Amino acid sequence: MKAINKTKISLSVLVLMLFQHVAFAQNTMSDRVKENAKNKTINRGEQKVDNAVENTLNKVEDGVKNLFKKKDKKKKKEAIESTKASENTDAVKRSKGKAPVKGNSKFDFIPGEKVLYIDNFERLAQGDFPAEFNTNSSGEIVSIDGAAGKWLSMTKNGAFIPENIKKLPENFTLEFELGINTDPTNNYAGFGLHFTTQNEELMKDMFFSKGGSIVYLHPGAAEASIWVNPLNGSEVSNSVKLPQWDVNEGYNFVKISVWRQKGRLRVYANEDKIFDVPRFFTETKAYDFAFFRSFFDACEVYVTNIRFAVAGADNRSKLITEGKFVTTGIRFDVNSDNIRPESGAILKEIATALQENSGVRIKIIGNTDSDGNDAANLALSKKRAAAVKAALVSFYGIDPNCMETDGKGESAPLNKNATPAEKEQNRRVEFIKM
Repeated sequence: MKAINKTKISLSVLVLMLFQHVAFAQNTMSDRVKENAKNKTINRGEQKVDNAVENTLNKVEDGVKNLFKKKDKKKKKEAIESTKASENTDAVKRSKGKAPVKGNSKFDFIPGEKVLYIDNFERLAQGDFPAEFNTNSSGEIVSIDGAAGKWLSMTKNGAFIPENIKKLPENFTLEFELGINTDPTNNYAGFGLHFTTQNEELMKDMFFSKGGSIVYLHPGAAEASIWVNPLNGSEVSNSVKLPQWDVNEGYNFVKISVWRQKGRLRVYANEDKIFDVPRFFTETKAYDFAFFRSFFDACEVYVTNIRFAVAGADNRSKLITEGKFVTTGIRFDVNSDNIRPESGAILKEIATALQENSGVRIKIIGNTDSDGNDAANLALSKKRAAAVKAALVSFYGIDPNCMETDGKGESAPLNKNATPAEKEQNRRVEFIKM
């Protein structure tokens, strides 16, 4: 009987200890949730309490590593396979020559032409830290086995401010290559792009800065998130899959492209658009910028080939809001209506404008320079306008009934056609909203 009582007492003590562990884990979790309450972009969630008793000791041992749910590898694999399938389909189409002017239909990014800052760190010795950067952490220039060029290795958590990227214009593009050397687990925010109107906030905790907007990229979770925290108004957040940068599947490197057009932000991973947010930049004041890293486990995060440039205005917006868009970006073979492949990005923008505004009707007008016979140029301009319409119909499914075509030949020059540059300006296509 005594032995039985001792057993009962021991079991009671064990149960009490288990409940104490549960309470400790839940309190720790509660404190953590409160601490990150404003970080609405981290949607990986706390561990569910359903299995708390069964797994309490393991959870306490793992601690904060189990703060976020592990991602469903099957879903990630399906997302990756879907992305690859789409890319393979596009590749097959291009190899068969079916859509030479369409380009990559998923990649509508257009790099800015006026470069403000570009850096590949080739001028720096390994072990240096670039003088053009400021940080509250640490980093150094390194070479990476199997990767070309030199990279800035961000070795500790903190902010990294490229001081040549500040007071951002309303229209810009930012491109860079990004890598990581190991699985950092799927905890914490990841690698981020911090845009803020409060310059003094760049070195502070990036989760709580009013007047800021953030993009998070996490290779351990294969997830990308945004968080907009305006000075006035409601916060906005969302998370999406990021199979292009997923260390669990061996994707340690990725090319990131960012495109701002006033309030709008587009973000691309490799050649896939992952975000297109119309009201990401909510403030009227100029934004400043910083990279940051926030990972739980030790890792090295690499960045190189940074290119920051002023971008053109939104061509879709011009056509719809101003009623007219004129471009020399749609190019043709000499004395021909055959559209050249580099015209694909502009054609896609026009097609997207028409897709997003299905009731709009437009007239497409071709223009030529003054070389050659007047009558031949008039006929050529009409054929080129018709070719543009045909491309919009064939490659993007635009309703042919919403488009008319015409040509003016050389009759409406913008200049004297005296130089090659002036002639190029006159070889243009006009889109007029009717």
